[in-house]
Amino acid sequence: MAGTKEIRNKIKSVQNTRKITKAMEMVAASKMRRAQERMRAARPFAAKIRNVAANVSRANPEYRPSFLVEREVKNVGVILITTDKGLCGGLNTNILRMLTNSMKTWHGDKKDILCTAIGAKGFQFLNRIKAKLISHATHMGDKPLLDDLIGTIKVQLDAFDKGEVDEVYLCYNRFINTMKQEPIIEKILPLPLANLEQTAQEASAYGWDYIYEPDAQTVLNDLLKKYIEALIYQAVAENMASEQSARMVAMKSASDNAKNLIAELQLDYNKTRQAAITKELSEIVSGAAAV
Repeated sequence: MAGTKEIRNKIKSVQNTRKITKAMEMVAASKMRRAQERMRAARPFAAKIRNVAANVSRANPEYRPSFLVEREVKNVGVILITTDKGLCGGLNTNILRMLTNSMKTWHGDKKDILCTAIGAKGFQFLNRIKAKLISHATHMGDKPLLDDLIGTIKVQLDAFDKGEVDEVYLCYNRFINTMKQEPIIEKILPLPLANLEQTAQEASAYGWDYIYEPDAQTVLNDLLKKYIEALIYQAVAENMASEQSARMVAMKSASDNAKNLIAELQLDYNKTRQAAITKELSEIVSGAAAV
């Protein structure tokens, strides 16, 4: 059994660790609220531009943008969104595991994969597995801006335009609630027609005739590109809210475990100290009896 001094040192070490995890939990809780506000603030813009894109794409049937055209799939593009930092439970592990399974399927179908990483953890993972990385963005801070992402996203969109990839998938963690985040892999190019479906009310609200300047092709291509950028920015906002929620829960769990461990060590310390006192008393009594 360890001595009292060793147990005291362990208790002190765990107490210091608990102070750190408790502080990180409180910081994550504060950041989580702000991240959720940014996520909710981005939703109206994404919904508005989706309706406009849906209506404009139907208003000019003689031209069909390349972003809507299905073609034979020989190569696949992947935009992977992860966190820059760790200590957020299994958040990154879940999405990376799901992506790994999908990549095995694509490789099995003899499809080449071109990857874009948003977030340091995903960037490190793709480098580690020696994936074909064509662009990346890392360390964007707690308030990512769309301007910081446009260059990274454009590389993947240009690859689709040139025919270097025939499908583009977006991989991220969707925020459900504080306790649940869902890893998602969804196809964003070619744009699934279901994404541009409108209700009767939406169709009537946006049912206008359009005059295109300079021409329909330029307007439709730029509008759909803006819509895809909005989708990706929304995914980044969702992933950031998921990160802070997962970190808060992970740090709370670590703090609770540290508290339980301190209680166990305190009990061991008391037992050890009591055993030492009992032993000393026995030796004193034995010595007195011998005298």
